[in-house]
Order: sequence, then structure tokens, then C-alpha cells
Amino acid sequence: MFSHFVKSALPRCEFTFTYTAWQHTRGWCGASTNLDQARTLLQLIVDRGFISPGHANVELFKRGTTCSYGPLGSELRENVLHQWWRSMTGSRQQVFEINTPSSSGSPDIVAGRWGHLRIVEPDDVRNVLNETELSREQLVHSVRMFLQRSPLLRTNLIQGALEQFVPLFELVNRKLPFGIAETGRCFQPSQDGSAGEGSSINTHSICVFPEGQTCQTLNGECLAPVYTEKTEVTHGSLVWFCSPRTSSQWLDHWARQRLKWWRKFALVPSDFSSSDVSQDELEEVASRGVKIYYKFPWGQEALEVLSSRGDCELLQMHKGVRSKFQSRDGQKSVAHIVSITGNIDRGLLAFLSNSLQLHNREDIKQKLHQRKVLKLHPLLAPVKVALGIGRGATMELRQVCEGLWQELKEAKISAWPGYLETSPVPMEQLNSKYDEMGVLFTAVISENTLESGLLQVRSRDTTIKETMHISELNNFLSRYISAADNM
Repeated sequence: MFSHFVKSALPRCEFTFTYTAWQHTRGWCGASTNLDQARTLLQLIVDRGFISPGHANVELFKRGTTCSYGPLGSELRENVLHQWWRSMTGSRQQVFEINTPSSSGSPDIVAGRWGHLRIVEPDDVRNVLNETELSREQLVHSVRMFLQRSPLLRTNLIQGALEQFVPLFELVNRKLPFGIAETGRCFQPSQDGSAGEGSSINTHSICVFPEGQTCQTLNGECLAPVYTEKTEVTHGSLVWFCSPRTSSQWLDHWARQRLKWWRKFALVPSDFSSSDVSQDELEEVASRGVKIYYKFPWGQEALEVLSSRGDCELLQMHKGVRSKFQSRDGQKSVAHIVSITGNIDRGLLAFLSNSLQLHNREDIKQKLHQRKVLKLHPLLAPVKVALGIGRGATMELRQVCEGLWQELKEAKISAWPGYLETSPVPMEQLNSKYDEMGVLFTAVISENTLESGLLQVRSRDTTIKETMHISELNNFLSRYISAADNM
């Protein structure tokens, strides 16, 4: 059933209903070379199945919000999430995983987590507004009660960690520091933060556009508000609880670690940077902040935000249980919070942009061609090896490929079944395709493999071809990926 997302300012006597598409305000400006590279990147990731085609879907991906991913994009996203998670839970002891719901119907909720985004059904809104026998004040009250009963959508993952602080604090025997990590989807209104002129709906005038209907008015008046759609973002969150005297040092520690992590997977590490958040940009609860940036062809965008948030959110969440905050060392101060919030969707786009290399070359007829390669890090590459067929008996070669594919699958090495191609394709054309997919290696099984067990392996990064025994391929790939992990 289709749901509308409503942004409602419940504490005030105003309501803003959001519906139609938000217009992206960031311009793709800069040098023409950067624009060309940006267009090339977007066309490539659509053509090679990283994201689903369609202008609207590409726009979502450009914004750094959750879009419809294709097979390669889904695998790449899982790899990024896995590595992000490893970096959080593997780098420090006492980091706990939680999983909280993305919506809640509870009326007794701290607004900081859920914002004012609510799920409402169009028919329900229509029924409330069609109660013509109600006075203006009664109608406003009816709408407010209706919205208060509607499920809330979370806008961040921080409050989920705050909710579970007390039981986990007991679990670690009331010792600091420790952390709570979570990944999941959050929902946000228009990113430019402005609803537009006339978008406020006050107690004197209520205006809604239910799907397929004209504007609903009160007393014949319509303010024609600007409607915005919700955006869905995949967040990675670590909430680190520490003593007040060490919170600043922990913020510096995590800022260094996070920049190091982003650069680990980069082809051009200098494109990733960090800087302090200005006082004007800081959240109200934060005393300090750091942002991790990536330099896209169209400009700099934030990938992660780190904040030193003090103890006020924790005290607000757990009123009346201050005694449970005291650590075993006798300190009566409340734990301070250092938060890390990463945009996984934008991070995915950053790694794709950073890995793209364009090489111009001439063919034998002196025609200029552009070789496009996604040199994704071996740990992130969605496909590690493509299995292709050379000359020989097709049926027997396919059987060999199927056996090798199964062996690689059991070893958890992702392989592309190029041997299933139904029409003959020149090897050079296949190599170009696999380079654009970011495939690390291409292994060609031929008649020679049937006779001697030897196959040819081509490297994406060097284009060098070498011969090895089919029994060595699994170990070769495992060692290569492991070596990349340890760099």
C-alpha cells in the first residue's frame, strides 16, 4: 500500500505536508573535463549494472541517497558495508552490534531520533479533512491527533544506541569506554532544508495534496505549499561512550582512524580529506565536529560526520536513573558521547568515482579509443574473477568452468560466469567489459586446459597475461585479496 511521508511540526501549531519531488540544488559545475568524467562515470555504472537505469534513479544516486541497485552495485554495497563494519567492530574491543526498527508507533519517543517524518495513508488524510462539520479549531486538533498516532520514521541511528546504553553499560561492568554500532536505513526530508515560500500550514489554513486529487482547502483558501519527497539513506553509526576528560582525545582518534580507513580503499587517497566543522554547522548538542570529505568531479561532499556530543542526550533519554551512569571507578560524571555517522550510499559513489581511470589508445587502424577501467580495491570489487571460454570443445569447457565456478563459490570468491555467453564475443571486447565492471582477473579456459590443465589469467590493473595451472587459481586469488587487505 502506498504511503505518504509527512513532516509535521507537532510541538508547534503548524503542519507541513510533503509529497512531490524535491529538486536537486547541487550543480554539476566545474571544468568541462570534470563534467565529462562525471557523465562517463554515471553512464558506465548504469551500463554495467551497478545501478538500475532511469533518470530518477541516477539522480538519487548522485545525491548520495539510497537508489535501486543492480547486481554489481548490490554486491559492491555489501562489500562496503562489510568493510565499514569490520573497521568499527574489529579496531576496538567492547563494540556491540545492535539492530533497531526504522519506524515506531510509540507516542512516547524522544523526538531527536525520529524527527517529524511520519507515515500516513492518503485515504486516512482525506477522511480527516472531509469532516466538514468540524470547526477550524476542531479540525486542527483532529489532524494533530491523527499525526500523533501515525508511525514515526527514524532520521538517524544515534538514539537507538542511547536507548540501549544502560543495559550494555551493565554488561561491561560499568567500565568505559565502549561503543554501540549499527547500520541501517534512515529517512530524511528535502536535503536543502527549505520547503519553499508558502509551505507552512498554520492553525488557520490546512492544505494537502493527496495522490490524484486537487488541493484540499479550508474556507476556500489554499496556500499551495511546496511538497518534498522523503529521501532514504543507508547510515553506518558508531556511538562511543567515554569519560568526559577523554572525549576530545577520542574524537581526534576516531577522526584519524576514519580518514585512514577511507584512504585505504582509494586509488587516489588525496581525494579524501578531513576538516573541523565550523561552529555555525555544528548540531546544537555538539561541542566539536569533524567531517570526512571526498572531492567529486562536481565538488566536495561529506561522507562521514564525527561529533563530540557531551552527555545531555543521555540524560534526556534516561531521566531519573542517573545513579546507573556511575562507573565502577567511582566517577560520578555521566559518560560523554562521540558519534560517527557515515553515509554508505555516498561512500559507494565516492569509491566508484575514485576508481575510474580513462586511457586513450589507438587501434591498428589508428582510431582513437578510450579504455575505461574501474580499479576498485580488491576487497571492494564486486567480482574477483571472470571465467571465459577460449577455443575448444564448448560442452567440455563449460563443464570445467562450472566446476571451477563452484570451487570459487565455496571459497567465497565471487566469479562472473562469462562462459554462459550465448554468442561469440572477441576476447578484447570481453576484456573491455570486465574492466568496466571492475573485475580483478579474467581466466580463460581453453582446449589447452583440457590437455594440460593450464589456463590464461589476465590482470585488470596491468593487462598482463600469465599462465597457471587450474588448481592454482583459487589459492592465487585468495593470496592476492589477503595481501590487499594487509596493505
